[in-house]
Amino acid sequence: MVDNPRARKLADRIKVIVAQMIDTRIKDPRLGFVTVTDVRVTGDLQNASVFYTVYGSDEDRDGTAAALKSATGMIRSEVGKQTGVRLTPTIEFHLDSVPETAAHLDAALIEARKRDAELEALRAGARYAGDEDPYKKPREDDESE
Repeated sequence: MVDNPRARKLADRIKVIVAQMIDTRIKDPRLGFVTVTDVRVTGDLQNASVFYTVYGSDEDRDGTAAALKSATGMIRSEVGKQTGVRLTPTIEFHLDSVPETAAHLDAALIEARKRDAELEALRAGARYAGDEDPYKKPREDDESE
């Protein structure tokens, strides 16, 4: 897929605009501690997907999603005013699952390290069941024969 430089610039600008709007202009009490993580704009500049994270509980996430959905029109009009593009892209908000995925991967890595340490401890006290060198070696001929 070809990365469109104009779409990338517009996405960066939309990210800044949305973050400023959330910080200063949207006064919804349902809005929690929100961080805009990424914005992706389609190649034809018609649709923008805004990814965000919310610090807090599931209730905070649900309230923030409702607040952002109700403020989508105001945010889109401000994006249209500040970007100056002919057709303002539609804006969709998506909860970013990167922090949850990262926490899950961290837990898996911690478990793997713990199991590796247990295995290393078992190896330290291990002994061979038979000879240390189980392979057959060629017999040496006696010189006396």
